[in-house]
This record gives sequence, C-alpha cells and structure tokens, in this order.
Amino acid sequence: MKNRLEEIKQIAEQELDKCESLDALENLRVKFLGKKGELTAILKQMGSLSAEERPVVGQLANTVRTAIEGDIAKRTQALKAELAKKQLAAEKLDVTLPGKKQSLGRLHPLTATLNDIKEIFLGMGFEIAEGPEVETDHYCFEALNMPKHHPARDTQDTFYINDNVVLRTQTSSVQIRTMENKKPPIRIISPGRVYRSDTVDATHSPLFHQIEGLVVDKGITMGDLKGTLELLMKRIYGEDCRIRLRPHHFPYTEPSAEVDMMCFNCRGEGCPLCKNEGYIELLGAGMVHPKVLEGCGIDPEVYSGFAFGIGLERITMGRYKIDDLRLLYENDMRFLGQF
Repeated sequence: MKNRLEEIKQIAEQELDKCESLDALENLRVKFLGKKGELTAILKQMGSLSAEERPVVGQLANTVRTAIEGDIAKRTQALKAELAKKQLAAEKLDVTLPGKKQSLGRLHPLTATLNDIKEIFLGMGFEIAEGPEVETDHYCFEALNMPKHHPARDTQDTFYINDNVVLRTQTSSVQIRTMENKKPPIRIISPGRVYRSDTVDATHSPLFHQIEGLVVDKGITMGDLKGTLELLMKRIYGEDCRIRLRPHHFPYTEPSAEVDMMCFNCRGEGCPLCKNEGYIELLGAGMVHPKVLEGCGIDPEVYSGFAFGIGLERITMGRYKIDDLRLLYENDMRFLGQF
C-alpha cells in the first residue's frame, strides 16, 4: 500500500505538468482527491491493515494528499497569472486614439415650452394643479355647464371607457376639482395630456397637451384676464407681441373670448400663414360662468374668476415656427436636433 501511495504521488506530479487549463486541473483534483479518487480508494482499504501499519500508512497518505494539493494550488496560481497576462495583451488600448464623442440629450420642444410657461405663471403667483386623465362625465362635462345631449359636446367627442368614464377632453376638469376642494383665492394652471377623436393632420392629433388656467377671487375682471395673457405672450414671443380678444361662446365661461396673437410671420400685415388676417387664433378664455362657480360651492355674488385654455402644441409651433404638428411626435432626431 505504501508503494501504491508513492506511485499515486508520482503519477499526479507527471499529469500536473501536462495541465494547461483550470478545467484540466479540476479534473486532476477529482481524479486523485475526489470522493471516488484514487487516494480515497486507498484510504478505504486501511481497515484491512494491522494496528502497527495503520498509523504509518495514514501519515504517508496525508503527506501525499498535502503534496498533491500544494502542487495543484501552485499550478492554479501560475495558470491564472498566465491567463491574466494574455487577457491584458488582448485588451490593450491605444490611448493615442481620439475619444468617441458622446451625444448629449436635450429637452423636447414641448417640454422646454411647458417649463418656460410654468416658470412664468409661478412668477405671477400661480400654483400648478394636476388631475386624472381618465375622468368621469361629471367633471369633464356636466360640472362645466354641459349636461348630457348639450350640442357643445359634439366638438369634444372623446374616447369613452363606459357611459360615465372618459379620457378627458380638456384639463378644465382639474379646475372643477380644485374649486370643490379649495376656497378662494385660487390661482392655478393645470397642464396635462388630453384626448379627442381628431384625425391626425398638420394641426390635429387625438392626443395633445393643454394648459388650463383659473383665477377666482373677489373683483376679478376681464381686464385681469387680458393683462395675464398679454404678459404671458410677451414673455414667450417678445415684448412686441400683441394679442386681441374676439367675442365667442363657451358653455363654462360668460362672457367668453377667442384670443388671437399677431402673426409672427407678417407682423399683422396679412399672409398665407394667418390666412391674410394678420392674427393667429391661439386659445379660448372668459369669465367663469356663475353656474360653474355655484356648482363648486362658490358664491358667484361674492367671487368672480377667469379661465383660459392654451394648446401647448400651438404655442410651441408658433414659438419655433413649426408648420406641422406631426413633427413633434415622430421622434425624428434630424428634426429634434435643431432645438
């Protein structure tokens, strides 16, 4: 048995020299030191030895095991060092090569315009209010003085989840929620996505963004509305920007007005862009209807207010002279990279 142990040690040393990979080393370890290895097989036969031979053979077996384990550990370190050296050589970098330029992102034109509008209104003492995009018929229509079968609903036909739940057509629903839960004075804007079943073309989309504004306090007049909108447009388009108000009708405001901006292309002279009118329609506005105030628990004899709704896409297109709304949604970097 002693001779067999010496033979195992010699064979292990010979095969160890031939190992050129870590996998081969692991196979060698299993072959000699594993549960079914050759050294283990010898140890299992020690029960047949005499009491005098057993400690001598046991000590020799431990010596052989220690020697084989030590040789495997040394060979493992040598192979790992060799592999690391090869890997470093293969991954060598030429530090003299010019670096790759990183492409930096930038704000989308809609986001940049919205951020600027928010800052303007925050500077005027407004707060930013939010509400759900999936709304009930009450907040989207009825609380805005548009009961069922009202003809004004036809122009705001939207996507219905069921008979009472819709994707909101305007963020005016946020104004109602605010007035129900907050007492005057109220000064808010409510930006967000809105939905209408419009056919996609150069000026329409079934999804777009609105910024609704609401002010409710004692003594609010149309003069306050006009002054607020004039300041907004001058901040966005420049101090020479002019606006005009034309009488209009909205169920939730009385009196109501369409707000136009002097054409940025012809400066009011008339051109194809403004259809020779000199002005471009921008938004709708007016004094909050007394029925709307009363429905929200606000006494219209004490308080008055104004409201307006701005289309973010329309403001952005005018600001950057974009002539097709679809460009804002196509994610074409050749277009977006210009801003």
